[in-house]
Amino acid sequence: GDLYFEIAAVITGFILLGRYFEARSKGKASEAIAKLLELGAKTAHRLNQDGSWEEVQVDVLKIGDKVLVKPGEKIPLDATVLDGRSSVDESMLTGESLPISKNVGDTVFGATVNQQGVLTIAIEKLAADTVLAQIVRLVEEAQEKKAPVQKLADRISGIFVPIVILLALVTFVIWMLVTGSLTASLIPAVAVLVIACPCALGLATPTAILVGTGRGARHGILIKNGEALERGRKLDMGVFDKTGTLTEGKPSVTDYVEVGAGSPGPSQGGETTHLSLAASLESLSEHPLSKAFIRYADEQKVIRRPVTDFVVHPGLGVEGKVDGHLVSVGNMMMMQKGNVKMEIATADLARLQDNGKTAVILAIDGVAKVVFGIADTVKATAKRAVQDLQRVGLEVVMLTGDHARTARVIAAELGIEKIEAEILPDQKLAKVKQWQAQGKKVAFVGDGINDAPALSQADLGIAVGSGTDVAIEAGQIVLIGGGPEKVPEAIALSKQT
Repeated sequence: GDLYFEIAAVITGFILLGRYFEARSKGKASEAIAKLLELGAKTAHRLNQDGSWEEVQVDVLKIGDKVLVKPGEKIPLDATVLDGRSSVDESMLTGESLPISKNVGDTVFGATVNQQGVLTIAIEKLAADTVLAQIVRLVEEAQEKKAPVQKLADRISGIFVPIVILLALVTFVIWMLVTGSLTASLIPAVAVLVIACPCALGLATPTAILVGTGRGARHGILIKNGEALERGRKLDMGVFDKTGTLTEGKPSVTDYVEVGAGSPGPSQGGETTHLSLAASLESLSEHPLSKAFIRYADEQKVIRRPVTDFVVHPGLGVEGKVDGHLVSVGNMMMMQKGNVKMEIATADLARLQDNGKTAVILAIDGVAKVVFGIADTVKATAKRAVQDLQRVGLEVVMLTGDHARTARVIAAELGIEKIEAEILPDQKLAKVKQWQAQGKKVAFVGDGINDAPALSQADLGIAVGSGTDVAIEAGQIVLIGGGPEKVPEAIALSKQT
């Protein structure tokens, strides 16, 4: 009789070929992660109690250990810089090619490469808790979870298979009635089963998810589940939090305006002297604006002076004595309360405020001398990100808790027409719900901490972080390193997948 060995071989070959493609794509998706793990530092220079340095295995390091990292060496674990200044190559973690400058107090991440200076760091996290380890866990979880479309494919398969079996039986019965031959009836019945095999349904979706999540990981885009990839395909609005997302989130000194008449002592000497006085006081304060003065003074290599009788006036400013002179740094309300002589040009103040800047006044011995303009600068890549989203048809909106005047300035710089200012976190949530009620699909982009409610409510929540935000549960997609420029990338990746 007829033998069908070649058919058995071909069918088996096709199924094995499908398995091979699945395994190959899964291997490629995990390849970048495996390489990251292999490239982690194996040893570190630990500082002992007696002041000596000892080379030890990374596994034995504990939280709080001080470690020396020389130029060209890998940073062993996530840590804080205690001493030194350098540039660190974080490309293996974030996908960003440019090195990142690191100074005292900055966070450095395990497996990144120190490029220039010598750094002394304090270990903050053990190997299992590092950003790198979190990335691996998130990607593995994403690859294991099923997307809604995959669940649909599974449901279809569940209905499809019994129907195919029924059709095969009907085929067999009809042929049996017509021909009366068992062989002639069995061949078409088996053909129905083989040709209608739903293998492709079960194979294509998980393969696509594996490749999508793997490619995202290589570019610093962490996709927590297949559902996030699917949701990013159809969006109407891209809603951005301002501070820390579109802007640096770090106030910077942008203006220096001298306004007071000459007076004795340290008031002479121009910007360097005035900045030295302001930075000396602000270095003792914990206010966010203080950091702007400290950074600016460090950039200008200004020397800080000893301060006595230091006092903090909450919500107003600080004051203390420097070289025997009473120095005050604060807002207009503080100057008025202290009866400071204000020979300040209102035009200068109005100009700063119209540009969305905070005016901080320096007074010496009860006479105002300088107005500093402080602003949160826009991220270099933010404008391009906004334009890319607008180009693909998304309506871009900026939400912020800041004053409307400041928000308008930032929005104008970025080309955003719609803004919602003076919004609290719970109001952000309400706004997202309001847009969804209008039938719009909303992607919310935030820093992942105070924006958590809105990130969770949005159709697609994208958390922008420096790496310390990796574990944020609110965002379905987490962008490691970089900034808003990765939002269009993430949405494009979603559509391709």
